[in-house]
Amino acid sequence: MPTPRDAAPREPDFIGIGLGPFNLGLACLTEPIDGLTGVFLESKPDVDWHSGMFIEGATLQTPFLSDLVTLADPTSPYSFLNYLKESGRLYSFYIRESFYPLREEFNDYCRWAAARLPSVRFGRTVTRVTYDEGDGRYTVTTGDGEEYRAPRLVLGTGTPPYVPPAAEGIGGDAVHASGYLAARERLRAKSSVTVVGSGQSAAEIYHDLLQDIDTHGYTLNWVTRSPRFFPLEYTKLTLEMTSPEYVDYFHALPPAVRERLGASQKNLYKGISTELINAIFDLLYAKNRKGKVPTRLLTNTSLDRVRHDAATGGYTLELRQREQGRDHTLTTEGLVLATGYRYRVPEFLTPVRDRIRWDAQGRYDVTRDYAIDVTGHGVYVQNAELHTHGFAAPDLGMAAYRNSRIIRELLGGREPYRIETAIAFQEFTA
Repeated sequence: MPTPRDAAPREPDFIGIGLGPFNLGLACLTEPIDGLTGVFLESKPDVDWHSGMFIEGATLQTPFLSDLVTLADPTSPYSFLNYLKESGRLYSFYIRESFYPLREEFNDYCRWAAARLPSVRFGRTVTRVTYDEGDGRYTVTTGDGEEYRAPRLVLGTGTPPYVPPAAEGIGGDAVHASGYLAARERLRAKSSVTVVGSGQSAAEIYHDLLQDIDTHGYTLNWVTRSPRFFPLEYTKLTLEMTSPEYVDYFHALPPAVRERLGASQKNLYKGISTELINAIFDLLYAKNRKGKVPTRLLTNTSLDRVRHDAATGGYTLELRQREQGRDHTLTTEGLVLATGYRYRVPEFLTPVRDRIRWDAQGRYDVTRDYAIDVTGHGVYVQNAELHTHGFAAPDLGMAAYRNSRIIRELLGGREPYRIETAIAFQEFTA
């Protein structure tokens, strides 16, 4: 008989902290395994994966096979296809003939899966983690005083919104892309709106606001420090770099080489879909037939400082054209910072910092099997290993693979889900 959802197991084998898609996938894959029990703690009242960017029609950039479980276990009852079947939409999805789920649809799928898992605890904000040397257990304390104990942890706290130093504490009603939908009507009422950023989120917001520029009459700007609007590279031989072989290769490189590669590979996972770039151009073309559209697209332009005018509510952006080395300013009433997300070490780990391995830059020193503690088999991370494992870290398509390896570690080498080790046609090593 399953454990009641609100009754914590007395002694789980591990505790998962955070419940984004990566740890949720781990919860789905561990649920049917005899002899492995976990409990998953999430501060939010339900799964909420980028709900501020549920622009109508927006899709994932990975196919439905990159769901919570399929690439580890295609027979799992927690698959996206089973969600569609139980929701009565499988044939509609088939007729749609697109491998890419709607972003809001994927969030609904995650909620559907979470609701079926007895190991999940929502509304539990972890405030402190300690370690007992005597019995080898971590104690995880939540804000309401609950305590959970287990010998191992899996951290899936996600990457919070990143605001660049130039815009920190600027005041006013500037919004990060993660909160765009809630601010959209307010932005539409302004005389001018500027989007800062270069990735998919910036492009989706710009396209969404561009569609309504005639109706609402605002000026729309898009500022990016990138030299051009980079498309997400999605060719098949490039996709082989999200493979076990490439992760092996990347992890074995010297740290300085990994650092250099990471900086050069951003367009492999932070670019804009080709379809969206073309849709933006086509929309600009159509609107310009009726007269010049009041919009500017500024590439090679870095944001050096933001000044907020409390009297008018507007902003002055101090910009620099990087190739010309010229400074200039741009005034705007509305400001959207589509400046991405960056991992931050959770404060609740402070009491156990001495049990974690750190690299020379103060980041986790992550083993090939995703462990970060001094024993190499006590604390694991999800999507906090970009600097050690490469751009496959945030990729949904590699999540089931990473979870399969973590599960093998949690089981002391037993492999309930076959871990593929060689799938690429190309060779990465000499």
